[in-house]
Amino acid sequence: MSGRTRLTLAAYAATLAASLALLPLVKPATWIFTAALVLGLQSAAGWVTRRVPLARPLTIAAQAVLTLLVLTVIFVREQAVLGVLPGPQALVAFGGLFEAGVSDVGTYAPPAPNTPGIRLLLVTGVAVIGLLVDTLAVTFRNAAPAGLPLLALYSVAAGLSGGGAGLVAFLVAATGYLVLLLAEGRDRLSAWGRVFGGAQRSGRPGSPIGEGGSASAPARTGMRIGAVTLGVALLVPFALPGLGGGFLGGGAGEGEGRGGKGGTISAVNPLVSLQNDLRQPEDREVLRYRTNAVDKSGLYLRLVALDQFDGTSWKSSVRPVQDVPDQLPWPDGLAQDVRVTEVTTNFVASAEYDQKWLPMPYPASRVSLSGSWRYEPAGRMLVGDGQSTRGARYSVTSLDVRPTGEQLAAAPAAPEKLVREYTRVPASLPADVRTTAQEVTRGARNDYERAVRLQDWFAEDGGFRYDVNVNSGTGAGAVSRFLRDKEGFCIHFSFSMAAMARSLGIPARVAVGFMPGTPQPDGSVSVGIRDAHAWPELYFQGAGWTRFEPTPSRGTVPDYTRERSTGGASTPTARPSAGASAQPSAVPSASESCSPQQRRLGECGQDKAVAGAVDGDGGGFDWRTAGLVALVVLVVLGLPLLPWLWRGRVRARRLGPAPDPVARVLAVWQEINDTAWDYGILPDESRTPRRTAARLVREGELATDAADAVHRVARAVEEALYAPRPRPATGLTEQAELIRRGLHASASGPARLRARLAPRSAARVTLAARERTEALRTSWSDRTRAATRPLRRKPSSKPS
Repeated sequence: MSGRTRLTLAAYAATLAASLALLPLVKPATWIFTAALVLGLQSAAGWVTRRVPLARPLTIAAQAVLTLLVLTVIFVREQAVLGVLPGPQALVAFGGLFEAGVSDVGTYAPPAPNTPGIRLLLVTGVAVIGLLVDTLAVTFRNAAPAGLPLLALYSVAAGLSGGGAGLVAFLVAATGYLVLLLAEGRDRLSAWGRVFGGAQRSGRPGSPIGEGGSASAPARTGMRIGAVTLGVALLVPFALPGLGGGFLGGGAGEGEGRGGKGGTISAVNPLVSLQNDLRQPEDREVLRYRTNAVDKSGLYLRLVALDQFDGTSWKSSVRPVQDVPDQLPWPDGLAQDVRVTEVTTNFVASAEYDQKWLPMPYPASRVSLSGSWRYEPAGRMLVGDGQSTRGARYSVTSLDVRPTGEQLAAAPAAPEKLVREYTRVPASLPADVRTTAQEVTRGARNDYERAVRLQDWFAEDGGFRYDVNVNSGTGAGAVSRFLRDKEGFCIHFSFSMAAMARSLGIPARVAVGFMPGTPQPDGSVSVGIRDAHAWPELYFQGAGWTRFEPTPSRGTVPDYTRERSTGGASTPTARPSAGASAQPSAVPSASESCSPQQRRLGECGQDKAVAGAVDGDGGGFDWRTAGLVALVVLVVLGLPLLPWLWRGRVRARRLGPAPDPVARVLAVWQEINDTAWDYGILPDESRTPRRTAARLVREGELATDAADAVHRVARAVEEALYAPRPRPATGLTEQAELIRRGLHASASGPARLRARLAPRSAARVTLAARERTEALRTSWSDRTRAATRPLRRKPSSKPS
């Protein structure tokens, strides 16, 4: 098998091995077979074009074109010209699939469903990485930089899976890269072995000239180098701090099953890792608030409303935003005869809580906060314009809406436009969803009774079980599976009830945010990461968007869904109670002990952390960890510079002063030959100094001054080797520098860069290490045989 073929197969295997880390992200993982097919055809195209041979840019272009054609046939065949060529319609279809894939990635928590958009993203990503790896390792025959795209592929997989890729996936990916390095190293080291194979290196009698340059010894050396590299790669991750994930838990070391403090709580889509947040081993505080609300059990803190259901996912509509008004508009659909109480709540967000949506009670009427925030009227949400909740202090005045059962039951029909938008269900919605909804609500007289029966069926009567370990699929198929298996967590309950309500003609959407939290002895309320929650909101004319709670053992069931109140008259809007302060206190607690939550709010005096900061045991700067990370980074960044550093050290030693004139001449001659090797002229130790000088002048295209310098040094070498009394040579350092400048001037740009940063003569380190290893192994074998050789028995002196 030729070296090119071996490298092609190794590049294919390395890319496919790194792609296996993506398997936990999508289920079923059948996309990997498509990716393997596309990657194989791409590699085959490169192998054929390199054998023609074509120029390197044409080889890369041919691979890219073939990859595009294959993707067209697989994903958009119906829109393609003749079923193969990507015409305008096919490109539009590709754009739609990519957009859908990006939206799906931002919506689903791993493992996501194998939607066409996600499948296209995965296969295309693997194909692009494969093309980069094949180009670097095979077309340009430089396998080491090919590790960067492979590392990027594995890092994306590990990051999205929240560490779910695991050690096995890392070992598989690292092994693939190691195989690629060995495939290239075998060719390179074998070539070095043949060049330097003129002398017997093994020390074994009878070994022919050139036997030391066989491929086996360099391959063994390459394996040793690869083993050391893999060992370092395995140890480095354990020295680095862990990276957590989650919709609220991006902090280092705070992922599932990990310890550690600090980090950042961040998010892009609030549903991406809600399940991971509910699994957190430590219920970290994200918010602390004080409120004058008498009943805090219904004070849900809402982040965002998801009002679009396309059969694959629930998502938030893209709507225009505006500046935050001083007074928010009166809620749509809320009548004056519904009992409303005004509540004021003051919030302090943790310094770890980094979210672009502002948690607020619904519906808010006034918001007082600093920073750049925008208001979305339809969902009554505040979203940061380059601003986040990290350490934010803000005050919200909201309306505690308390409709009665009679009011909801007698609610008039909602506006037609609203009904049309919020009762839309996809054609792909399984029939059993609508059928089940009709069976559960059979006999109900109005939408209110239907909504209550749906809620009670999920929360009490239907035999459902709350389980956060269930996979968090959110599409139409997931709803059907959830109704069959009857186990899931808040996403399943809220999504399913909203979908079933829509199938019955009730406007519905899903809200995402936090449950009210846990009251503290000092009168404040602490909201932790495990309070993350999702719940359905159903629309009733006169009450507006109304919360329901179908998830068993989570949250509180609203009073208006339990029993009908006889009172329907409105009560005056209440003012905040003068006796219930909603302002977080800045005075130290009277208790002698100071809890971590109080430290976060700055309630422990001036010697404690300021408000909004994390508790002292997690917020300090760990100098040891920072030093270790800095050391690892320096080592990693310094590894590519080792050949350059070694080469500079060797050059300084050879051109420096030496007590022996003969040794100095030979050292300078060796330096000149290695310099020529760095610029692409392979050394040939079988030639005489004079013939070597002529070769360097010819192949190096040296100018007159540099050519004369080469011949002068060659004559000094001949005199040092063969003259009975060699004369001391002068100006050797200057002549060696003149020759180096001549080689540099005649070389191309890439050759100059490689001679400086990755000198070829650094291979002497590998050759010397191989020779020393062989010598040590031979010496050890001889000693072992000598030690284990059986002792000869002395002949017995007694007669037999």
